[in-house]
Amino acid sequence: MIAQGQQMTTDRIYQGADIEAGPFEFNDRVAAAFPDMIQRSVPGYSVTIDAIGRLAGRYLRAGTTGYDLGCSLGAATLAMRHGARADGVRLVGVDDSAAMLRRCKDKVAADDQLVPVELVLGDVTDTPIENASMVVLNYTLQFVPTDKRDELLRNIAEGLVPGGLLVLSEKIRFDDTNIGRAIIELHEDFKRANAYTELEISRKREALENVLVPDSIDVIKQRLTEAGFASHEVWMQQYNFVSLIALK
Repeated sequence: MIAQGQQMTTDRIYQGADIEAGPFEFNDRVAAAFPDMIQRSVPGYSVTIDAIGRLAGRYLRAGTTGYDLGCSLGAATLAMRHGARADGVRLVGVDDSAAMLRRCKDKVAADDQLVPVELVLGDVTDTPIENASMVVLNYTLQFVPTDKRDELLRNIAEGLVPGGLLVLSEKIRFDDTNIGRAIIELHEDFKRANAYTELEISRKREALENVLVPDSIDVIKQRLTEAGFASHEVWMQQYNFVSLIALK
């Protein structure tokens, strides 16, 4: 969904002479191109957003709160908003990028659903989670410093009501380097099929180094168990991208 007055910009950030130098950041240029970027870069993204909406209909309980941590332009927030069925639900979207949040606010304002949405500019690791029946971390934890990930997941688990749900989507690394290389090559083929050039793929890889730091699936599962989740499982994987659900 694109808000009135906004147009989706084709992702050309890593093309040509005007390349953005330095580490990847969620600035105005990325925010403008983000819908195109995410669809062409992350296999299974649309399936994940659809599932978040469907899960919201089952897990968002009356009188509770749903959180979208690292909400970017609000795709998961709006999926929860449209999927919610219970009375008295409220949603909170949090992101530390002012550029992303400005566009997210426009999208929420243009949306026709009535579930209240509060958008907060802030660090997800400092966000209080209270009376939550559903929390979404959709490709967010991978950008959180590794030494803060366990604390964030504990905070989420403690803030969820019994039986509450976490949806956690991530890019992952593989302990077996040969398997990892094969799957990364499949992902890069996916990007090529979506009209990214070799130069763009290389430049973005360099920009994301030490910014996006993936865990292995075993590490993610261990983090969830130690945070206090009663159960968790991968429900979707495409190449080196996975989505899990975890229940308190």
